[in-house]
Amino acid sequence: MQGYYQRHLFFCLNQREGNARPCCAVAGSASVRDYAKQRIKSLGLAGAGGVRVNTAGCLGRCDEGPVLVIYPEAVWYTYHTTDDVDEILDRHVLRGEIVERLRLPEPTVVRDGLISISPADVDKNTAG
Repeated sequence: MQGYYQRHLFFCLNQREGNARPCCAVAGSASVRDYAKQRIKSLGLAGAGGVRVNTAGCLGRCDEGPVLVIYPEAVWYTYHTTDDVDEILDRHVLRGEIVERLRLPEPTVVRDGLISISPADVDKNTAG
């Protein structure tokens, strides 16, 4: 079953006031989100059956940010320039390729004293 959108991009725009912890908003995430929205519109991809660019509150990964996540693949990225976002849009959104140089590692999950990491991270850490 196809969802309403083919892909959904969530940009963290979290703003922490008076907090020493980093937040994505300080890194200019709002202007980069605006850029991505305009780029998706200019490509004719906005709307039902296409791509949606949304604002998100804290996604819990501001220490690695600024961050965005793309669904339905649940791939997390960091970016620093609009060129980075262009690469994510051109390669991931348009061609379905994950941009490894900007991809954030899967989070480590601890349950019942056991640590779980994704197979992709095992491959990255053992390659080479």
